[in-house]
Amino acid sequence: MKIAIMGIRGIPANYGGFETFAEYLGTGLVDRGHEVTVYGRSNNITHEEPFYRGVRLVVLPTIKHKYFDTVAHTFLCVFHALKERYDVILICNSANAVFSWVPRLGGTPVALNVDGLEWKRAKWNALGSAFYKMSERLATWMPNEIITDARDIEKYYLDKYNKKSTFIPYGTPIGGVDTKDVLDKFGVEPGKYVLFVSRFEPENNPHRVVEAFEKVDTDMKLVMVGDAPYATDYIKKLKSTKDPRIIFTGYVFGQGYREFQSNAYCYVQATEVGGTHPALLEGMGHGNCVLANDVPEHREVLGDAGFFFSTKNNGELSEKIQFLINNPDKVQESKRKAIRRIQENYTWDRITDQYEALFKRLAKK
Repeated sequence: MKIAIMGIRGIPANYGGFETFAEYLGTGLVDRGHEVTVYGRSNNITHEEPFYRGVRLVVLPTIKHKYFDTVAHTFLCVFHALKERYDVILICNSANAVFSWVPRLGGTPVALNVDGLEWKRAKWNALGSAFYKMSERLATWMPNEIITDARDIEKYYLDKYNKKSTFIPYGTPIGGVDTKDVLDKFGVEPGKYVLFVSRFEPENNPHRVVEAFEKVDTDMKLVMVGDAPYATDYIKKLKSTKDPRIIFTGYVFGQGYREFQSNAYCYVQATEVGGTHPALLEGMGHGNCVLANDVPEHREVLGDAGFFFSTKNNGELSEKIQFLINNPDKVQESKRKAIRRIQENYTWDRITDQYEALFKRLAKK
């Protein structure tokens, strides 16, 4: 099949979950003999070759603005796609639902991965939230099919809109890496740090993690991996901590990111909004003990393979981190369970199988 993926910043991944998803899915489909094109944004892609690991790259301009970046780029992508005659197109992000009808004019079926309930994010003002709520409704009829990556999001669309979706979770590689270059760069030792990975935005709760760790009695460090393109005041306040044990690395991708995940003592997933969070699965896939915010999406993924805390109790996160530091046997048991759970449910091979089957069904239509 001739397949296109759009609605993201592009690959190689250097920003977030959708980009990593597109990289693994795109290259996996190429390995199976399909022709895959991934659309990228001119303000994000630095890869100069026309192909990346067999995936064709199309880079188009965009408007670098918090509210227009995604939709402006996808607007150009769908019209570019009209002349390409793809067999099927995958669009990411419910904000792009408004354009999903365009490829259908040329007879190309469209699947839309809606992600989580984006309108809940604190970074959007009233107009931004209203747009996402409108997009959510448009997603139920404009594309041929919608994809949800968490059972809780699948249930939401069914209950609110009576809309059935195709559930396909996110995937992750399994196993760690042996190199430790990035650890040396930031002065941390294997097994001697707690890891947090996320965009630094309020609903992801990096501030809660910092505040909680400040109260923990340990010589371990807290490694905060992430950043955000528009939350400059929030990040400045976040980094004002006086605790020398807390290290901010900025964005880290590729081998460096895998090194951090492979060598952490435990991993904290504090996000509140979204579907299946990639970093949570990646933490599990690298064999981490995970301490997660107690929301349905995290319960679904983690099951009994990790531990939970509530953001409604400000002291609970500190207590749970302290508990894990004081009980290394519990941490080791959790690591084993996490790997097993990933092997059974969330490998990229399994996820690529499901997308390939969906694309074949849509293309046949």
